[in-house]
Amino acid sequence: MSGNLTKSIQYLKSVGPKRAEAFSKIGIRTIKDLLFYFPTKYLDRSTILNSIKVLQFVRQGYQGEVTIIGKVISKELIKYSRKSIFKIRMKDSTGTFECIWFQSIKYFYDTFNEGDYFAVSAKPVLTKYGHLQFVHPDFDRLSEKESSDFLNTGKIIPFYRVPKELREKNLGDFSLRKIIYQAVEIFADELNETLPEYILKEKNILPINEAIKNIHFPNSNDALNAAKKRIKFEELFYFECLVALRKNLIENRRKSFTIKVKPEPIKKFLNSLPFQLTKAQLKVLHEIRLDLESNKPMNRLLQGDVGSGKTIVALISMLIAVTNGYQAILMAPTEILADQHYKNISKLLKNMNINVCLLIGGQKKSDRERILNDIKNGTAQIIIGTHALIEENVEFNKVALIVIDEQHRFGVLQRSELIKKGLNPDVLVMTATPIPRTLSLTLYGDLEVSIIDEMPANKKPVKTVLRSEKKLPEVYKFIKEKTKEGYQTFLVYPIIEESEKSELKAAESYYKELKENYLYDLRIGLIHGRMKWQEKEKVMLDFAEKKYDVLVSTTVIEVGIDIPDANIIVINDAERFGLAQLHQLRGRVGRGSKQAYCILITKEEFVSKTTQLNFNFEYLSPAQIEKNKTIIRLNSMLIHNNGFELAEIDLKLRGPGDIFGTKQSGLPDLKYSDITEDVDILYEAKEMAFNVIKTDPKLSLEKNFIIKKILKENYSNHLHLSQIA
Repeated sequence: MSGNLTKSIQYLKSVGPKRAEAFSKIGIRTIKDLLFYFPTKYLDRSTILNSIKVLQFVRQGYQGEVTIIGKVISKELIKYSRKSIFKIRMKDSTGTFECIWFQSIKYFYDTFNEGDYFAVSAKPVLTKYGHLQFVHPDFDRLSEKESSDFLNTGKIIPFYRVPKELREKNLGDFSLRKIIYQAVEIFADELNETLPEYILKEKNILPINEAIKNIHFPNSNDALNAAKKRIKFEELFYFECLVALRKNLIENRRKSFTIKVKPEPIKKFLNSLPFQLTKAQLKVLHEIRLDLESNKPMNRLLQGDVGSGKTIVALISMLIAVTNGYQAILMAPTEILADQHYKNISKLLKNMNINVCLLIGGQKKSDRERILNDIKNGTAQIIIGTHALIEENVEFNKVALIVIDEQHRFGVLQRSELIKKGLNPDVLVMTATPIPRTLSLTLYGDLEVSIIDEMPANKKPVKTVLRSEKKLPEVYKFIKEKTKEGYQTFLVYPIIEESEKSELKAAESYYKELKENYLYDLRIGLIHGRMKWQEKEKVMLDFAEKKYDVLVSTTVIEVGIDIPDANIIVINDAERFGLAQLHQLRGRVGRGSKQAYCILITKEEFVSKTTQLNFNFEYLSPAQIEKNKTIIRLNSMLIHNNGFELAEIDLKLRGPGDIFGTKQSGLPDLKYSDITEDVDILYEAKEMAFNVIKTDPKLSLEKNFIIKKILKENYSNHLHLSQIA
């Protein structure tokens, strides 16, 4: 890299030490940092209309949004007894129009001054006098020169985020554009290429300096799109190189043990089950069997919706390992879930003469020491626990298989700590949060994927309904009627604030109110996050043994607890929950053969808007999605029972980073690309990265030196998981 690029930006014209300090607060210290501070949007002449054209459109009934450029010719503050209105008049070459604001009036009054030029965007309306008007429009400030250049030459104008740190130093839209323009003009050609020449040619990708020029100041939409593709491809390519290196590292390991499936014990176990495995479970078991019998360690992700039977598949896999004389581990994210796995598995294996043990945090010292000793000498064959399993004092005897439940709750480093304790063991990671295809290609690209996409035959879909808060008395009446039929009910409340005290207070106050009023004649239990795991376990066991008809709960019940007669779940303030969380909670009911119900309680406004929504998610614009996220979430729960369909919607609503943070997976965050939008580029980048690593895993060929250099310079903290570190 050129020495100029590492210089402080204070030496650029119009910056200086004080402004450089403001830039440094938003992470821009060098000229190179500034070159990679990209616009958030662009103004393109092809999207601009003049006022006379807009007027014609509105008179013809047009109701969409438009963008128009004009000069402020007057501004006026109109005061009424209780409120004020701020109004400006603007003109362009064909006529005049006005913009009005009812809120944040001081800010807008200070922003708009006579003689200033702005691009304004909004839905146009006509006043009763026939004037063209925009209410609370979006706007971008332009210089007079930019405005005339733009309209005469068709230039595309970039707009950058201008944080308050810059505004406080009197840096606005066009002064920032001017500084960046100067940096791009003088220094963009000094950037060193960061992708090999053969990749640029094969993928028809712009060199880095051309991409930087065109992403800031493109001459056409084609040039802008080519620049965006280059930047996104590079980011996704290096991201996928890390995934490919990780996969390669796993594939080059060899097991120090061999496993052969012994049919008799497996047959005996299957015959003891009160149900038959589904075709999907059998298909997945076949894939796992091939992995277990291979000389390479298994590294497989098992996906399946809530209640699809993943645990049985995992248990049969553990049986295969154990009947070969090895230990198998099952690691769960919480003590209550680990304890439930322990009880269920012990029950299922009661006639199999297999030693199952549980290792969690809150055990007596004497019990813990006995269990640790059993694990060390090999007496314990199936070991179930939480992250307590990766503590230093836990010594295993011969671990051949590690099963990790609810994969996304464990980071890759926790996984690798556990793997170090085995003999290059087989690893099966499970999740009941279905992962969209693009995410499994990126975050889990080093794993083979198995999917259980079929529900057990006797499982009826849960009926999901939406009710307003004022309908709660009717909901309680329904609960009472169903209790007579042997139904049990979960009543879930969100954590109103991020504080344990308020969680406890909220749950306890609802519990008390229901006990004294609406449900005084039912037996009600309470469970919340402040309880110790043993207390939670006692409540859940009492509920399972039907000592309670209703369980008042916070989201502590979200993961994995099985109560066959709990067939109603009422989720209060449903608008506060994410889509994946709502689906997980719904999965707590419908575990038996009875019809189950999920009742979402929310505000009346959400109920009416949700039922009015003409829902076709694919055709909603990003702006519509942003505006209607809550309505879309609730509507999706009513329409879809399938977790994979909901996962795709959730990915679009929240973005990948929020669903499975890349930090959890040991991979870097994506800064420029969005895997929900850039799927085609992702596939290209993945294919190229995997081919490079397959043919040159140590990146020792001269043509790949640049890849090795960039990985070491920019991704060194992620390379401990690969062999080129």
